[in-house]
Amino acid sequence: MEAQSFSVKRAEVEFHNFASFGEPERAIAAYHEENVRRGAVIRNHLGFIGEMSPFLEIGSAAGHSSYMLVNEFGAEGFALDLSADALRYGRVLMERWELERAPVRLAGDALHLPFADDSLRMVMAFQMLSQFQDIDAVFAEVKRVLEPGGVFLFAEEPIRRMLSLRLYRAPYLEQMKPWEKKLDEWGLLGYLAKDVIGARQEESFGIRQNHRMTLWDWDRTIRKHFVDHEYELFVARRGWGESAMYRMGQRLDRCGSDWVPARLLGGTLAAVCRKGGEAGGTDAARGLETLLRCPDCRGELRREAESLRCGSCGYEAAEEGGVYNLLPSAERKELYPGARADVIDFTEGDCAERLLEGFHELEGVYGNKYRWVSERAVFRLERVNTETRRLRVRGFAGAPMLELGQPARVEIRANGATVYTGVLDRPGLFVIEAPLAEAESYVVEFLAGPKYRVPPDERWFTVNLSLMRLV
Repeated sequence: MEAQSFSVKRAEVEFHNFASFGEPERAIAAYHEENVRRGAVIRNHLGFIGEMSPFLEIGSAAGHSSYMLVNEFGAEGFALDLSADALRYGRVLMERWELERAPVRLAGDALHLPFADDSLRMVMAFQMLSQFQDIDAVFAEVKRVLEPGGVFLFAEEPIRRMLSLRLYRAPYLEQMKPWEKKLDEWGLLGYLAKDVIGARQEESFGIRQNHRMTLWDWDRTIRKHFVDHEYELFVARRGWGESAMYRMGQRLDRCGSDWVPARLLGGTLAAVCRKGGEAGGTDAARGLETLLRCPDCRGELRREAESLRCGSCGYEAAEEGGVYNLLPSAERKELYPGARADVIDFTEGDCAERLLEGFHELEGVYGNKYRWVSERAVFRLERVNTETRRLRVRGFAGAPMLELGQPARVEIRANGATVYTGVLDRPGLFVIEAPLAEAESYVVEFLAGPKYRVPPDERWFTVNLSLMRLV
């Protein structure tokens, strides 16, 4: 089983860039709420955790939880995510929250951590293990980099729910239809929908979710890799529909615990797991960069001016916006193509030379730069890789378009041939992929409707587009 495909990694980079600060005020509020929850979990298990430095957070997004660990708990360590752009937005958090200290920020892969064996005291992960099809592979890599006696703390991981028909993947609350909102309020939607309400948005990006892990599966995996553990269970209890079942599950549990309710209703698991062996303690005099290893050859990395450089193979990672990109060379080249003829990414610039007609001016902030279009927009992409034979388009459909009493339709043509037709059934973000015929370059027409106006603005609108590329 492949733990995580390259297409999923590419989708992760896009998603974390957009989700981190595509809507800054909303993102900052969400990060604060997450840190309150995560800080509580850490405090509940401080006796088990012990010393935290040096730590590593994997799948850290903007690194907000690592900033919490550094500034509130006095720890030192690293925030690592596939998205270098998401990590760069950490400087906004530092300014907004008036923080004094920051973790070392690294773009990297959780399956190939750029660290020496037995080098870290703690690894933590929040809401990220379920994005791997082979979760055991992530556990093995985490155990490799933990020193003897080190701890792996993970939380907010979904527990597979037994009482669900799993009919479809439900969206976030703001994208739900009225009947879905009412069922959610009553605590009944979970009996119909797939286990995690809200995962539909990530799935639309191409991120593949692994919600197969039951509570027993989590327990077996933890016991396989670690010698001791502590758990916290957070069981779903929406409305009367889940509250009544929760109370029944507690009565069925021999110890009156949340174990049976969690199996019936699902929820999330937080766990702190200890690696075997005696803790030797970390040499505080060693610089954090001495713990790093080359992602290509595993050689030692040395700091040279504003870069990290491998003395064995010459691999180099420059500091860019406070972030070192330590992805393997082949992945880094494709996940971060920069200004390239097969990519139109408005976060990288206005890309005006490849926009042929139908685009309004550039708008947006941070990871959510976009252009609104009317009924027809045309752009050009050129192949730079012989393996790129699909078109990927990311955009956003506003509620007014879906409230005009007509289906919100989309058609895409490449070099005159229709490659995609579809209907947008909900407002919000969408991602479309379509196969392409063999060609050196493509003139792409994006057709959408119905169009609408927002007075006093005289322009016509349908959707906005933020990224178009060949994949």
